[in-house]
Amino acid sequence: MSQLVGQVVSGDEQFRKQLSQFLRVCSIPVGLSGDRQARDGAPIDFIVVDIRADGSAGMATIERLRASAPNVGIFVVASATEPDLILEAMRAGANEFFSWPPATEAFDNAIRRIAARRQTTPGAISTATTLVFFGAKGGAGTTTVTVNCGVELARLSKRSTLIVDLKPGLGEIALFLGVRHRFSVLDAIDNLHRLDREYLRGLVTKHKSGLDILAGSDNFDRLGSSDSGSIEELFRLLERQYEYIVVDTGSQLNACTVAALHAADAAFLVANPDVPSVRNAQRLLVHVRQLGACGDRVKFLLNRAAEPFPIPLRQIEAAVGQPVAHTFPSDYNVVSTALNSGVPLALSGDSEIAQQFDRFTRQILGMDTSAQSAPDKRSRFGFEKLASLW
Repeated sequence: MSQLVGQVVSGDEQFRKQLSQFLRVCSIPVGLSGDRQARDGAPIDFIVVDIRADGSAGMATIERLRASAPNVGIFVVASATEPDLILEAMRAGANEFFSWPPATEAFDNAIRRIAARRQTTPGAISTATTLVFFGAKGGAGTTTVTVNCGVELARLSKRSTLIVDLKPGLGEIALFLGVRHRFSVLDAIDNLHRLDREYLRGLVTKHKSGLDILAGSDNFDRLGSSDSGSIEELFRLLERQYEYIVVDTGSQLNACTVAALHAADAAFLVANPDVPSVRNAQRLLVHVRQLGACGDRVKFLLNRAAEPFPIPLRQIEAAVGQPVAHTFPSDYNVVSTALNSGVPLALSGDSEIAQQFDRFTRQILGMDTSAQSAPDKRSRFGFEKLASLW
């Protein structure tokens, strides 16, 4: 599901900030558009109109917005719930009415209704699925998992798939895939005003699996916190051009990683079965939930999980506070050979770890895995389709 895009009509900057934080905890990804996006004609799903200060002027604003955007959802926020005011707002063209601050469940349900309506609106933009991978620590194998998932998504789905390297400093996805790139994600965020389908085609590098690659930066100073807003806008643009977007954010929970997590339909935390990884994973999951990024859409993956585990699986799950969604076996020789050759595991043979990436990706796609090996304890997703993640 691609991220919903909203706008706020209010002269109160504090209200804008509070509403932005409120939207972060919704069960469906939501972002607020900037003035530039509105000018560029990017699609808006809903508009929040603040009428707390002046109800009369607010009604005129609602009427104007409804006349100019008949298919956009309009949310009205007032100081109090008054029957006459609610009726007047609905007559002006509002879809939803809330007193400030709104009840979390009621507001979330309104966002869900907007998302459901977009799915059934004729001519609505096709939805994208954004998957973000982040690591509990450096060396956990996050890039290996991300790359092989991206290749398998492109191979199995036969749909437009892009992999984005958001690791700070020197990105490695192009290296893992054995390709040379001329442009990077920095070229994309520095030219958002030009980023149509043709311009993006010139920035990405093609892989033989069908995967498009938006390579990482070669600049040690970027990506930085000042780029987080541009990253959010980048994902809104990419979601209009790809059906699957796979993102490697490395092991640093910085502002750009958080921006990616806010845009994600599902996020996967990659850890190893050792004390430092498990300790970091537990803290990261708590922090990500506090930020309102992804929430229950975060799944826990265990990489290099050779039995017998150094720490029993049940103890790991108890420490982290959620079940392990999938485990990948430890196979240094196979993985290092794939890395050094630039050929991903899915294309380099039928190893056990390659089979697990196949199964993992089929579960994301909601594909039948019965033709593969019988289900075992490595696979604990518990969902038939990715949609059940939210």
